[in-house]
Amino acid sequence: MKELRVGFIGLGVMGSPMAGHLAKAGYPLAVFDIDRTRAERLAEQHDGIAVVETPRALAERSDIVITMLPSGAYVRDVVLGESGAAEGLRRGDLVLDTSSSEPWITIETAGVLAQKGIAMVDAPVSGAQMGAQAAQLVFMAGGDKEHVSRVMPILNVMGKEVFHLGPIGAGHSMKCINNLITSVTFMATAESLIIGKQFGLDPNVMTDVLNVSTGMSWISQTHFKQRITNRKFDDPFKLELMVKDIGIAMELAKRKKLPVPLSSLDQELWQAAEHFSGKGCSISNMVRWIEHRTGVEIASASAKTAGE
Repeated sequence: MKELRVGFIGLGVMGSPMAGHLAKAGYPLAVFDIDRTRAERLAEQHDGIAVVETPRALAERSDIVITMLPSGAYVRDVVLGESGAAEGLRRGDLVLDTSSSEPWITIETAGVLAQKGIAMVDAPVSGAQMGAQAAQLVFMAGGDKEHVSRVMPILNVMGKEVFHLGPIGAGHSMKCINNLITSVTFMATAESLIIGKQFGLDPNVMTDVLNVSTGMSWISQTHFKQRITNRKFDDPFKLELMVKDIGIAMELAKRKKLPVPLSSLDQELWQAAEHFSGKGCSISNMVRWIEHRTGVEIASASAKTAGE
């Protein structure tokens, strides 16, 4: 059987480690990023990686093209635009989008590809940078069963779990729902720790309590002691991307005429936090906005921090 050739487009915080795992697994790998230095850096770290000049050139030497980009519009442009991947793909090839994309754009892109005999699977991820680095991502897949089965070996190299949610676009629908829930949890946890801080409770100890109680969440386990109480505010995920994902979920609710007042308020508050923080800021800066509004810092009085 012919060795499967893979192309990877988008080598940022998530894409670089994901592509690195595929190279380690022995897949012949072509890579492209708008910042060529990222691609060259990855090629220096792993054998068997070819750096190419355009998405089309990447597709010409790939059977499956993976995208990890900021939104569905970027994916559409890099696949269907001038010198895009679709110009280099052949009938029977496949595009695997692991980005956090808008489902309706994904469905549109998949429709154009289908006319050319090219399949598409959407499989966005959860697990953040640490999950990408450790190959412990969770994939939420949408697409025909046979196409999802075809990319399973690749997904298993990069992650720990794969869920097939339904037809094309279903994966991206699940991803924005996941991030909507995360955003509400994050903001509620921050506000609650501020209340406790004002009553003399240590935020680190409060977080320890949450992590063995019903208030526990991924956010409480991986974020507050690691990013907030130590005042690092260094999560690589951008605040504006969370706002984008909340917006995707709210658009899905709007299209079904669903009243979702809590989610609507959550969107307004995250948009305000983005306005306060500016573009390019870490998602952690949402907490700085809450601290600014309340005049209370979520800083710990104890010497113990996560990792000690």
